[in-house]
Amino acid sequence: MQDLMQSLMQNRYLKNQVLPYLAILGFCLFPMLACAKTILIVGDSLSAGYGMQPQQGWVYLLQKRLDQQYPKAHKVVNASVSGETTSGALARLPKLLQMHAPHVVVIELGGNDGLRGQPPQMIQKNLAQLIQKSQQAKAEVILLGMKIPPNYGTAYSKAFENSYKTVSQQYKVKLLPFFLAGAAGKKELIQSDQIHPNAKAQPILLKNAYPYIVGAL
Repeated sequence: MQDLMQSLMQNRYLKNQVLPYLAILGFCLFPMLACAKTILIVGDSLSAGYGMQPQQGWVYLLQKRLDQQYPKAHKVVNASVSGETTSGALARLPKLLQMHAPHVVVIELGGNDGLRGQPPQMIQKNLAQLIQKSQQAKAEVILLGMKIPPNYGTAYSKAFENSYKTVSQQYKVKLLPFFLAGAAGKKELIQSDQIHPNAKAQPILLKNAYPYIVGAL
């Protein structure tokens, strides 16, 4: 049996084309062949680890913690890009879904859209499409909510925040109301640019997101 498994795994078509789709359906070819669940992080600089070493970011810490609790059971793919917007991610997502066949998609986007003053209706529409495409690929979706600084005005800030609530309810996905809770507004946890969380804040971000991610697994 072991020789048969090794031979099958050496078959490039089976390995690259067939097994990922079997994994999406939630079963393995053989009971002894572990089905590692892939977690795809689609985010911006907050998840890309801007201004830090890669091993300091919350996504790296996520993989480390999963490896400790569930050895070899989960693979984290960080597809986050600094400066990313919902529109940019929407263009990249189909290829990412095809390439990685994720079980879970974590969407951490919208902050850059808000800082650029993009209409909340457009942000909401893009978030909805990101969720739809992920669900069509049979992935569980987690949405990490953001808030915009108060200097953008109460009306805009409220509409921006509500865009996350609306799509999460419409598509029945789990929403972390504010990803930066516990870190935002604390000088000791923010980089010198006064925008990005520093290395000390990363365990807090992981603590915020971890229950939602584990719950989806």
